[in-house]
Amino acid sequence: MHKNCATVLVSLLAAATLPVMSASAQKMPQSDVIDIPAIAPGLCVSNVFQTNMVLQRDKPIAVWGWATPGERVTVSFGGSEQAANAGDDRTWKVVLPAMPANANPQRMTVAGSSASHALENILLGDVWVLGGQSNMEFELAKVENGALEIVSANFPQIRILTVPFAEGPEVCRGFPRLHEWSAWFGRHFRKGDWDVCTPKVARELSAIGYAFARRVHKASNVPIGVVDASRGGSAVETWLPTAQLRAMDDEHVRSKLADWQRRVDEWDSAKDLEQRVKSNSEWVARQTKAGKPVPEDRLKDPSDLLPGPIADFNHPGHCYAGMIAPLIGMAVKGVIFHQGYNNTFDGMPGIAMYRAVLPEMIRAWREAFGDSEMPFGILSLCTDGYPQTDADYVEKMFNTGIYVRAVQYQTFLDMWQSGDKNVGFASTYDLRRRWYHPQVKVPAGERMARWALATQYGFARELRWQPPLRLATEVRDGTLVLRFDSEVNDPEDGAIVGFAIAGEDRRFQPATAVHLQVGKDNRGKPRFDRKQLVLSSPLVAAPTHFRYAWGRNPLANLQATSNLDLPLATQRSDDWSMAAVPLNILKEEVAGKMTRAQSNRILKALRSEDLRRRLDEAQRYVEEHKPR
Repeated sequence: MHKNCATVLVSLLAAATLPVMSASAQKMPQSDVIDIPAIAPGLCVSNVFQTNMVLQRDKPIAVWGWATPGERVTVSFGGSEQAANAGDDRTWKVVLPAMPANANPQRMTVAGSSASHALENILLGDVWVLGGQSNMEFELAKVENGALEIVSANFPQIRILTVPFAEGPEVCRGFPRLHEWSAWFGRHFRKGDWDVCTPKVARELSAIGYAFARRVHKASNVPIGVVDASRGGSAVETWLPTAQLRAMDDEHVRSKLADWQRRVDEWDSAKDLEQRVKSNSEWVARQTKAGKPVPEDRLKDPSDLLPGPIADFNHPGHCYAGMIAPLIGMAVKGVIFHQGYNNTFDGMPGIAMYRAVLPEMIRAWREAFGDSEMPFGILSLCTDGYPQTDADYVEKMFNTGIYVRAVQYQTFLDMWQSGDKNVGFASTYDLRRRWYHPQVKVPAGERMARWALATQYGFARELRWQPPLRLATEVRDGTLVLRFDSEVNDPEDGAIVGFAIAGEDRRFQPATAVHLQVGKDNRGKPRFDRKQLVLSSPLVAAPTHFRYAWGRNPLANLQATSNLDLPLATQRSDDWSMAAVPLNILKEEVAGKMTRAQSNRILKALRSEDLRRRLDEAQRYVEEHKPR
């Protein structure tokens, strides 16, 4: 069992002797320091419930914990009281009635036969869960204008809980309160504690989560709790139960599960240890021969047997088992989710799997939090790499991250159009930076807040959150005509960029996009329908399909008119695989991920398309400027 799930007495006794760590402690051992264990001996309440927390308003309040088998446990809060007997496995659970929002601090008491606990300063409001990977986890202190947000982060009615990292295969019943070591940052982070939002606390909170909570709290005027259950480097398939994955009738999911099972079956702990001993000895010998110092911890060969792939947090289902399972039964308002980077490495099979898994993951989380209609907001995959330009436009269309982004939007669209009005979406591709952790996070959180406020807090008239919706695509006289549900334009009233079109040969070229002319006014000037765009290219005589914002860091600028900060989502009208664009470059069928050689052949063809366009543009320029 993972150490964050363990309840063995040795760990508990060791934890009891540890001091509370200061935020400035930088020279601690490279291990987690447990302050309060996940499950303590005697009467204890789950660490979900603490002093300073926010309980979800207007929903029944489940409270649970552990006690001596058969012990009677009574929970009192807000004028209500419920009792239950602990079972043979020590677990107990009570359900208090739903209560309205209340910003006045209240006390909860949990009393058993020989002990009791008092939790202070509890508010009733809305609890939002943050899910995803490192771009959701990314702390406020590291983002652009983060310092300004931090110094003004005095919000006594916003409360923050960051769930410690843990993984399966066992389902964790609780999480500890600890100082968790981060090898990435070389320091400890305090996790597992509910805290009041202050500048000191907010600096380590998810920047997206903080911006979201700040906006929602100030607009709704109710207390807000934020539970950050994100984990850097995690793939989507690790965020739903393994049993649910195994039950899915999808070939790509079955293939992913089979691959992990093969890796688990092939793991040899003894052989791995032998290799690590050999590598360490050889390294020490090289250092000694070169007269270089050898750290004390490298003088002794490793002797531990590692569990291998079964302990990998990205094993399907493991992040759910370690970080969502401890929260099961907790009443919450909703979730915002920002993930996708680690699913870009599996090629088109990985995209197909993402398409199947994401809606199932949403259903799993709704089930975990006991609300089949729980609001769930999707933030699309952020940017990475150098920006797409006019010069390399087509080449930069070759990237699996774009397909993940399109799947995220299509998942939202499918659910929304099927009647699920509690699913939300916002793009982030225009909040661009070259690093795969773009530090423009505050606007992303605010876009999710706009969705939440419009759909859950009664601000639908004041706030629009939906991106422009494409209603139809029509082939017309060598062009494509796109019709939207609202007026669209470049916010700077310049040229609209971001569309590419292709014909049956699947050779995409950037398209000129203009509003459809629908006549002339009484002064003879053209009138345009700003809900329709006409796409054309001199190099695509008979276009059949389009793509928009089709770059990992795309050249794209279309938004809803009126400065609404609502970018058109990454999307396409085709269903072509990366291996089949352009057509017939790869003669062989590609069922799995492309090889490097295959990818290079596709890239060569795409670069040829960029060169063809630039030569055509140069020739047209010469013709237009030739002396007459």
